[in-house]
Amino acid sequence: MNLAKSPLVVIAGPTASGKSSLAITLALRFGGEVISCDSVAVYRDFEIGAAKPSRDDRARVPHHLIDVVPPDAFFTAGEYARLARAAAQDISGRGRLPIVCGGTGLYLRAMLDGLFAGPERNEELRDRLRERKREGALWRLLRRLDAETARRIHPRDEPKLIRAIEVCAASGRPMSELLRDGRDALQGYRVLRIGLSPERSALYERINQRCEEMFENGLIDETRKLLERYGPEIFSIFSLGYKQAAEYLRGECSFPEALARMQQGHRNYAKRQLTWFRREPEMVWIEDFGPAAAARAEELVRKFLAQDTLE
Repeated sequence: MNLAKSPLVVIAGPTASGKSSLAITLALRFGGEVISCDSVAVYRDFEIGAAKPSRDDRARVPHHLIDVVPPDAFFTAGEYARLARAAAQDISGRGRLPIVCGGTGLYLRAMLDGLFAGPERNEELRDRLRERKREGALWRLLRRLDAETARRIHPRDEPKLIRAIEVCAASGRPMSELLRDGRDALQGYRVLRIGLSPERSALYERINQRCEEMFENGLIDETRKLLERYGPEIFSIFSLGYKQAAEYLRGECSFPEALARMQQGHRNYAKRQLTWFRREPEMVWIEDFGPAAAARAEELVRKFLAQDTLE
């Protein structure tokens, strides 16, 4: 290893696996600061449904890349990578340990591995694609152009689908091919990647409980305020949880039905997250929750920081 390289720790895994609490534990133990890696937490005004760390937790440990832009702003993985790398450099420069924590796989890949230099936005094409956004149409189009990328994007994630189709149309090549070419990987760091993968039934139980708590803590009221301020279009991006709350507010389902749909949506999302992170290289997996996971993670970080940095 190179003496010039600074340590950086990653905590990744599915929703409700305990990433945030583990990151805080490690930050307190090893003098670290947390860089959020969550595509919803970067937006202001989304609190309960985004499961952001509490204000108290953010007061105990500095957190970066939370509440960065307003909900109606356009924010890309490339912008995340630029800001996250700047935050890591700042944290390391002050002699502290950067801990990247979150479940958005594309953001993590953008920060660590870099992104390709994609074509510029084409607003005319985007407008035409938005006209085709009936259920599943964009995803089916992307599947014909680039099946590999389509498998990694949720059929309702309109912004990512439009961008992927736009890249294919402008370059004449699948986006998945371009992603493998010419990435600007993170330099100057040695990275410990810790993945959380609890036993599936226990994870689903925690997901179900978290969804109940979101409703109990005011998700319906938060959704109502967001609808009043930004309109229903806002949930084309922030669909998980908020979509089901909005359906309840519109009278399209009962409260128990909204909760059940939200729980199912989060369980499906957890499956997709695990599928993504299982493909990531050099991930050290911890198949546990709570104190046992924290003890194992502390052991990993302690050994990582104590490694001889001489080549």
